Amino acid sequence: MKAKFNGRQKWIAACSVMLMLVVWQLLSLYYKSDFILPGPWQTIVKVGKLICSLDFLAVAGTTILRGLIGFAIAAVLGIGLGIWAGLSDNFRAFLTPWLVVFRSTPVIAIALLALIWFSPDSVPVFIGLLTMFPLVCMNVMDGMKSVDPSLVEMAEFYKVGRRRIIREVYVPAIAPFIYSGISSAIGIGWRAIIVGEVLSQPKYGIGTRMQTAQTFLNVDALIAWTIIAVLLSYGFESLLRVSERRTVRWINF
Repeated sequence: MKAKFNGRQKWIAACSVMLMLVVWQLLSLYYKSDFILPGPWQTIVKVGKLICSLDFLAVAGTTILRGLIGFAIAAVLGIGLGIWAGLSDNFRAFLTPWLVVFRSTPVIAIALLALIWFSPDSVPVFIGLLTMFPLVCMNVMDGMKSVDPSLVEMAEFYKVGRRRIIREVYVPAIAPFIYSGISSAIGIGWRAIIVGEVLSQPKYGIGTRMQTAQTFLNVDALIAWTIIAVLLSYGFESLLRVSERRTVRWINF
């Protein structure tokens, strides 16, 4: 979800963040135990220590790599099959039940089956793939439905080249739907991948470290890894917004 704030709204957003930190600090003082809820400053220090640790790049990088692999496969399949389904009503009827099953199946059910079928390193990728694919595909299918058939017929009547039709008719119509699907897929898929790591416990992964921290009651480390995961997710969404703006400029060129 994109949000553009003016100057006043940015101050309101900053005040909202400060309020969250104040509430967090008050709850920490109420519980009076770092084993239940450490304070914000202690957690921020822990985040810094984790980032500076020797194996941080291996841990975070492996999770990012799994996310990129799952996302790449989901994007290629989702966009390709979504376009095909948009052009063929018969294929759309065939594909829809699969998408409904993938989208409706609980993530935990997929994770438990994946634990039986795959190695610990492959489980998060599989979960991320099945979580992200239907979101991308269904958005592309909706985008294809939004294309005005009369525009395509008119372009073909005037013998406009197929490449130009794709660029000036189909691409502008489905581009917003593709980015909407990708944005939703990244948010949900990123969480699903970390859940997969928590359950499968590969050697490296943010989810693995979160589970280890929970096992030994290192709540500060658990929250710190959660903050790192949120920051990484925000970074990917920011890159996606930049890519979307550049794509829009290219389409309107």
